[in-house]
Amino acid sequence: MSLPTRPLGSSGLDITRVGLGAWAIGGGNWEFGWGPQDDVDSIAAMHRAVELGVNWIDTAAIYGHGHSEKVTGRFLTELPRADRPFVFTKCGVVWDERDPMGPERRTLRPESIRRECEASLRRLDIERIDLYQVHWPDMVGTPLEDSWGTMVRLVEEGKVRAIGVSNYGVEMLESCAAIRQVDSLQPEFSLLRRDTGPAEISWAAAHDTGVIVYSPMGSGLLTDRFTRERIERMAEGDWRRRSARFQEPELSRILSLRDSLGPVAERHGATIADVAVAWTLAWPDVTAAIVGARWAAQVDGWIGAAGLELAAADLDEISDAIERSGAGEGPTRP
Repeated sequence: MSLPTRPLGSSGLDITRVGLGAWAIGGGNWEFGWGPQDDVDSIAAMHRAVELGVNWIDTAAIYGHGHSEKVTGRFLTELPRADRPFVFTKCGVVWDERDPMGPERRTLRPESIRRECEASLRRLDIERIDLYQVHWPDMVGTPLEDSWGTMVRLVEEGKVRAIGVSNYGVEMLESCAAIRQVDSLQPEFSLLRRDTGPAEISWAAAHDTGVIVYSPMGSGLLTDRFTRERIERMAEGDWRRRSARFQEPELSRILSLRDSLGPVAERHGATIADVAVAWTLAWPDVTAAIVGARWAAQVDGWIGAAGLELAAADLDEISDAIERSGAGEGPTRP
């Protein structure tokens, strides 16, 4: 099965409009874990995504403290080299092995970036990372010139093909671009988190930087089967239990918006998850969306977003639903 693709900025990578996100695949027992996860289910989800045409997987060293990368590496060994998807991963967040549930540390010191890159290459069992991304801005005082300069040298050394950033604002993007082209930007962006649209995504478009958005389904809230009761069944260590979105008064507003997507989905023969993801892809400057799955059947629930084009009337209806529900913040229409 083939899916529509778009160039990831000027990186030379042509990627499908949806990619598989491996955050939850990291499992539980760390600060932002999703609870216990069966690795067999994770690998089955990856196989299903690739079978349906997805040509990239996005992971990060911090997801499960390396576990997501290890599982992704196991999956890659099960495929012929010619059939392997692109692999995107991230650096800049480190952890204390003695305190897995303790807070992570955001550091972009050059020596730390290099250690993380080598560790990711080992866990993924690959020779080169297709897209290496700074996960979060540095919090230990590292000059941006030093951190981004190290990323540039990893490209020059052949360890990394393209480099990007995640969760960076315009000022930091400008500083990176003054040193070397920013191949990609990864912001959180969804019907519930719309405030990154006018600034960062617009900057990326003006600088030939690809945009891959994360959490387009609001970490599961904007899906067909999500219920209040499901929150009660979440594992104790699931980070979503601590999130304001999964509590009142936000929860009611969000579920109202989610339900309002039903008629749009029905007209297109699609799922609500398809519509939620397709709304992010309707923004002209968004290259693709990262969509998570913990088992194979979940992939089927959102894969239709890759080819779903929302009409002007659909976007108007969704905009009205956002206004009525009061959910989220930011512009209501692309």
